[in-house]
Amino acid sequence: MSDKNKRRSFPDWEKLYKEEPVEKMPWFNPELDRDLSGALKDLRIKGGRALDIGTGPGTQAFRLSEMGFEVTATDISKSAIRKARKAAKEKGLEIDFRVDDVLATKLSGAFDFIFDRGCFHVLPPEKRAVYRDTVAGLLNEGGYLLLKCFSVRETKMQGGPYRFTRKALKEALGGAFRAVSIKDTVYQGTLDALPKALFSIWVRK
Repeated sequence: MSDKNKRRSFPDWEKLYKEEPVEKMPWFNPELDRDLSGALKDLRIKGGRALDIGTGPGTQAFRLSEMGFEVTATDISKSAIRKARKAAKEKGLEIDFRVDDVLATKLSGAFDFIFDRGCFHVLPPEKRAVYRDTVAGLLNEGGYLLLKCFSVRETKMQGGPYRFTRKALKEALGGAFRAVSIKDTVYQGTLDALPKALFSIWVRK
């Protein structure tokens, strides 16, 4: 397991999104995630059904919708979804926003790719297998999981998400997925020093 299994605590997501402006959150990025953009180009994915897990501010769902994807976006926080729906309506975008917990999802597939920019790395270690099997079940055969998570190379930030090595990711997801690539990157957001991350592409077995 990554990060020596040190138990981490996280905010009350509903309270956070209810009380705080999304623009001030560390992970807020109004542009399409650079690694997601590169992956879509490399994999030659130009259309289809996309699922954005842990959509939060909804910015990645907005950009994918603008690119012509049929987008479903979920978050455990009702306030996050409410704010994202409002912003999407103002932009004239049709996105299926839903309150949903990936560990007890009410969704049914099948999606061509799933993007996760902040959900997996805040889950308890003992729930990672549930995540793996659930996400695999939501994908079309040969569908992709595009995952960004904190890296063990991120040592300056106190607290925050669980950190991962390449080996730990393969141990967590390898039962249902084959790793296409795992690369070092950063989390684009509002912090001055962008946290070190891993961006990985997985194909459903």
